[in-house]
Amino acid sequence: MPGKQLPRGLHYRLAALAVLICLLPATAAPAKQPGTPAVRVVVVGDSLSTGHGTSPADAWPALIRTDPVLAGFQVHNAAENGSGYVSRGDLDGTFGTQVDQFVTPDTGVVVFFGSENDIGYAPSAVAEAASAAMTGAASLAPSAKIIVVGPPSYLPAPDPALVDVREQLRAAASGAGAEFVDPIEEGWISDDVDALIGPDGDHPTVAGQHYLLEHIAAVIEQSSAEPDAGPPIRP
Repeated sequence: MPGKQLPRGLHYRLAALAVLICLLPATAAPAKQPGTPAVRVVVVGDSLSTGHGTSPADAWPALIRTDPVLAGFQVHNAAENGSGYVSRGDLDGTFGTQVDQFVTPDTGVVVFFGSENDIGYAPSAVAEAASAAMTGAASLAPSAKIIVVGPPSYLPAPDPALVDVREQLRAAASGAGAEFVDPIEEGWISDDVDALIGPDGDHPTVAGQHYLLEHIAAVIEQSSAEPDAGPPIRP
């Protein structure tokens, strides 16, 4: 004897609930796997990355360390005030020596940022030093993503000498198989200089450091999530 049929409305509601339950695993964001190692990120740079003008704790690499959304990154900040690919910084270091001291075989991402400090040096010297630093990073960490962020300009018409440094870095990045990011072309900071750059006209404010965090961390995340870079940082 057939069982008692469910009311038509209840039948439809139960069917809809069953469909919803089936869809949930496909639409819900997967949880981060426990025990997944953090991606080691080495920042190679100048005073734009040290927090000069604010504090080391306000520098964009330090902000990555304290941002819970970016907990999948383990950041090592090698940046030195006054340094560049050729220019020697306050501690007599260059971008090349930062690579030598901080990049290790387990490094997952190397970010070069800058540098306007190389203005005034021969273009060939900048090109040679940049190529050596980038290829050196790739040699020390063969599996690492190499990201080269050129120097920013805060003017609508950037200094031709700065543009020349940018072009040397673009060429060196291409030769090293690195990803090149161009803040001049993308107009970083230039739309809101008063809020993002401090009284010295050169170094970021706290808001400026958060601006750099937003832009550079997005590049790091995207690069780290590419198929040959292992599992993505964000779910």
